Amino acid sequence: MAEAAPETAGETAAETPKKKPGWGTLFRSLRNPKSGYMALFGFASGLPFALFLGTLYAWLSEAEVELETMGVFSLIGLAYAFQFLWSPLIDKVTIPGFSKLGRRKQWIVPAQILLGIILISLSLSNPTDSNMGWFSLLAGIGALASATQDIAINAWRIDVADEDATLDILSTVYQMGYRLAALVGGALGLIIAARIGWPQTYLVMGAILLVIGIAGLWAPDAKVGDPIEGEAEDELLLSLRRKGELEPAIRARALMAVGLLWAVSIGGVLTFMFMSLTYAPEERPNPTDFTITWGPWIIVATVVIPALIAGWLASQKKQGVNLLTEDLPPRASNSYAADHLYRALVMPLVEFVGRMGWSLVLILSLVLTYRICDAIWGTFAYPFYLGELQYTNDEVAFASKFFGVGAIIAGLAIGGYLITVIGRMATLTLGAILAALTNLLYADMARGGALMQAASDAIGFSALINFMAPFGSDALPRLTFTVMWENLAIGIAGAAYVAWLSSIVSKKYSAVQYALLSSLTLLVGTLGRGALGEMIEDRGYYWVFIFTTAIGGVAVVLCIMEWIREKSSGRAAGVVTPDPKVVPAE
Repeated sequence: MAEAAPETAGETAAETPKKKPGWGTLFRSLRNPKSGYMALFGFASGLPFALFLGTLYAWLSEAEVELETMGVFSLIGLAYAFQFLWSPLIDKVTIPGFSKLGRRKQWIVPAQILLGIILISLSLSNPTDSNMGWFSLLAGIGALASATQDIAINAWRIDVADEDATLDILSTVYQMGYRLAALVGGALGLIIAARIGWPQTYLVMGAILLVIGIAGLWAPDAKVGDPIEGEAEDELLLSLRRKGELEPAIRARALMAVGLLWAVSIGGVLTFMFMSLTYAPEERPNPTDFTITWGPWIIVATVVIPALIAGWLASQKKQGVNLLTEDLPPRASNSYAADHLYRALVMPLVEFVGRMGWSLVLILSLVLTYRICDAIWGTFAYPFYLGELQYTNDEVAFASKFFGVGAIIAGLAIGGYLITVIGRMATLTLGAILAALTNLLYADMARGGALMQAASDAIGFSALINFMAPFGSDALPRLTFTVMWENLAIGIAGAAYVAWLSSIVSKKYSAVQYALLSSLTLLVGTLGRGALGEMIEDRGYYWVFIFTTAIGGVAVVLCIMEWIREKSSGRAAGVVTPDPKVVPAE
């Protein structure tokens, strides 16, 4: 029997009858227990990221620890940037003793409990130069556990989505939980620490993650070994040796090439980790330099070249070349292991490239451009606010952290609602338009903000901000007004983007495919910061915002093209086929 046709997270509308869109769909999804667990998992995903990549440095600064002594801290951002390198483990490896938790929960729950223990251990440690080795090692392990749970949580969201708890709503709820955690672990964490101390703050945060990990035991999930798409794992492996499939020799060559490229990439990251752990502070490599220098080559080695190999394999099968003419006998143990590796490393790309064809060029272009402005701009936001516009730390914290995070959550809610009313692709395109236009608001701020001030005054927004933040200057309302509109746009665009990205991956390979695509979004922002920084130096912020508006315009065009592609291929804008195999874990 040939391998089953791949089931993606988004299916055709004809397969599932549409229910009336709007608030009814939204409330029906939010009442589903899966949405509650999704909010918890989103919070658990965002909290460690905020604590390890932001708040922890504030603690170390107060402890007067020199940055060059923080060996493993250079690895923290690296764990998130290159998490796709171990994503095949999440799809294919069963953890002994935890498999009864479920296909994804066997990774999620232990990671959350481990993170809780690590945060509590950090609270019991003293971050001094003499103790920094142990302290930074804990943080490094925590970052790896955090990145791992992110992979598993994204795959869980795709696996459990159904017609009630839709993929679109689960994606929106996930981001709401994530953004709320960023506020709790970031700005609120600083406020709490100022009152009860850093150790007690991290103790509280660790306890929260432990509670979420325990609550996750009751979350629904597919059992390990249950077929996601109609066939058991052994049956899928056997299907590789049946008539009409690629010859083992061809698959072995592809596996050897892809495996070598992945091994070299992982080896490069491990070498960097070893150097960061063992070298003297003045000799340790810089993580940003490593990402900029080696990041593109790692992407080429693990995504670009394997995608070309996958495309060649798909074309061979489509043309009927190098195929088995008869079933092969049962395989030996060595070929069994090779088939497992082939399904873990090669098949995710073969499936994706074979399903998308030349549309893959459009999809990758959209992935690389849709969030690039946000990814790049984040690095320069504070220099712009504090240096160029001369706002105070308190004013920036109020506008970007408190009011800004609230605006993002509101934008996510609006985005989730719009998806249920006008569809996923319409919301994705609208989000791209709004995100591009908000760059023009910042262009006005770079010229003095006269238009933003006038608009804020006209609708009474300035009076509201002056009442809420009496410590601020007369210029605070226009900054808050600008940040509000930008973050509303980010929320709407983010809700649609994560839902769209989740919808185009196969449930069978959701961990690998989603991790690869999302990592492209993260890395392209890192790689573009140097060029944008030079442009700011040469041309100033105003022209940079005009340029980023143009990039946003490209993303709008690509959204429209992808919308047309999905329409022509018959895919629904926001309907997900229920998966009867997803059941509550026993």
